[in-house]
Amino acid sequence: MQNISVEEIKISIKRLPGHEDMPFPRYMTEKSAGMDIFAAVVQEEVIGPGERRMIPTGIMIAVPEGYEAQIRPRSGLAIKNGITLINSPGTIDADYRGEVNLLLVNHGSRPFIVKRGERIAQMVVQRVCRVLWDPCNTLDPTSRGSGGFGHTG
Repeated sequence: MQNISVEEIKISIKRLPGHEDMPFPRYMTEKSAGMDIFAAVVQEEVIGPGERRMIPTGIMIAVPEGYEAQIRPRSGLAIKNGITLINSPGTIDADYRGEVNLLLVNHGSRPFIVKRGERIAQMVVQRVCRVLWDPCNTLDPTSRGSGGFGHTG
């Protein structure tokens, strides 16, 4: 087996006042791609079926230029409770310096209670590129062509 090196970058993180007890996002296993993020609610928040709530994390981050932080649902919450993110994946841009908030939605059939310190989403940091559009009159043909949704069966 080849030992593959994973790029590491430093990202500045700040806890907001009143949230000194909250853990920073963290990898839960050695090879996890995403870091779990924790709810920094002051008191329990109930999200009823079909409802959505903005849940604070108590942290602010400074994503370096050339990267983004993607906020993704946790699969366990999705399958067990129908809890996901309304804007999945959410993006934290390199120039955003506000609190990281999570937009949870309850697609389940029962109310869901968000507790302080609960793992409620994941954060994956990725490189980004900038697009330079190249206007043209025709595009290179492919075997798929303009086949869209359901095209491959």
